[in-house]
Order: sequence, then C-alpha cells, then structure tokens
Amino acid sequence: MKIWILLPAFNEEDSIPLMFPKIDKYMKQEGFDYSIVALDDGSSDDTFCVLEGVKGDYPLVILRHEINRGLGETERDLFEYVSEHGSDDDIAIRMDCDDTHEPHYILSMIKKVQEGYDVVNTSRFRKGGGQMGVNSYRSFISYMANLFMAVMFNIKGVRDYSCGFRAYRVKALKYAVGIFGNSFIQLKGLGFTSTLEIIVKLKLMGCSFAEVPFVLRYDQKASPSKMISSITTLGYFSMAILYHWPFGGWRPFYKHLAEIYRKDPEEAVNVYNKYAKRRTTICQIGG
Repeated sequence: MKIWILLPAFNEEDSIPLMFPKIDKYMKQEGFDYSIVALDDGSSDDTFCVLEGVKGDYPLVILRHEINRGLGETERDLFEYVSEHGSDDDIAIRMDCDDTHEPHYILSMIKKVQEGYDVVNTSRFRKGGGQMGVNSYRSFISYMANLFMAVMFNIKGVRDYSCGFRAYRVKALKYAVGIFGNSFIQLKGLGFTSTLEIIVKLKLMGCSFAEVPFVLRYDQKASPSKMISSITTLGYFSMAILYHWPFGGWRPFYKHLAEIYRKDPEEAVNVYNKYAKRRTTICQIGG
C-alpha cells in the first residue's frame, strides 16, 4: 500500500518549506511508503521554483498549470494523476498546501479507510475537533454553510462538508474518473465548490464515508486566503440546483448508479461513462 499526498499549490512559496518537512518526518515515523504530488496552479510567486528546489529531498512529483485554472481543475488533475499511477489498495490524502492541515491526523484517517470506508473526512465539528485562528464571523459563516450542505446533500457520516483534508481509497477514485469522466468535477470555475462536489459525486456512486476529528490550524497559515466567499457560495447554490433539478439533474440521472456500482463497478463504468462528455457540456457552470 502506498500513500499519495495530493497538494494543490497556488502562491505557496512560504508554506512549502514549513509543510514538507513535517509531512516527511511523520510519514517516515509511521513507516509509510509515500509520494507527494504537488500541482502548481499557475502561481505568480516562486512556488514552482521552490518545488523544483526541494524535489531531491522528498519523494515528490511536480505537476504544473502554466496559467491559473482554479481549485476545481487542479483537484481534478490530481485525482486523475493518482488514478492513473496508483494501485487499487493505495490511499490518496488530499491536503491544503498552506500549512493549516497537520500531518498527524493521517494515521487515524488511514485506519478508517482500512476498516472499509471509501472516504474519510477530517471534521472540525466532531468531538475533539475545532479551529484556531478563525474569527467568530468566519466561523459562523462556515457553520451555516455546512448546515446548508447537510440539508441539501445529506451524506451519511459527514458533518464537515467544506474541509478538503480527506483520505480516499484510490480504487474508488479510479472508478469515479471512469464513471464521470470530465464530469467528475464540473463546477470548476466557482471557487472552492469542487471540495463539496467530489464527495457529492462519490455519494452518488454509493461510496461509504467516515470522519475523524481534527483542529484546523488557520493560525499557522503562511499565505493569503484564496477563497472568494461570494463565488464559492454561488457554487454551493448552483450545485444544489444541479443535484435536485428534476429534469436531468444529478440525483435523478444517477439514481441507479449506486445500486449498479455496488454489484459491479465495471458495469457502472460501461453504463455511465458514455454520458460523461455530453453531460459536461450541458451541466458545466463557470470555467
């Protein structure tokens, strides 16, 4: 089993020297075979040069967008990379690259995957979880957004819908890419919406979810926030409409997917992949 650390990186020249040594120390301490896959999303600072400068120190794969494409396309490319290069029994850990996600939660996430879950989320809203360095207004907005998402999408086992620090069974990601194709992440131009869309799509497949508590260390953030709340909020509302829309929305269109996938994942790919490209054209909003 190999652990893939997936890092979307945009203007993170100051964060990488802080984060990479912590990841490396922890993974070696636990005896994990691991690789870091970092995708520089058209950074305007020296992120790419910093990555190039440390590639001899870590098991690092560097990917790059020449221009900034946003988190949605960056996450999609990272998942496609690990789907192509990983094995079925591997685990992908998606972390933020701004030093707000501490690596010591990785072991508890991996143990949950090994118990049989397809996706293991870190949650600020479980007992023992929380956040540091986040003001009361932002905390309130985050809580209300997660309440909205829980009502709209109701994913069993998930309370923290907006945190990107997650573990995924690579086998599930491979089938997700096969089933949805380019439609795995459709809302690519709407801020951080892709973080939610990923688990919504995996829910449609019938994947199983669990959470472990964690503390978001926003007080350690070494780079400015890239989140534009208004755009991401628009994305959440857009996704709710796409999910529940009675005429070709995600929920009615994929209503038999979970049943087929549980019985025969390959058949699920055969049935739904032929629609992926066409539905991307119809349903895509934004970039």
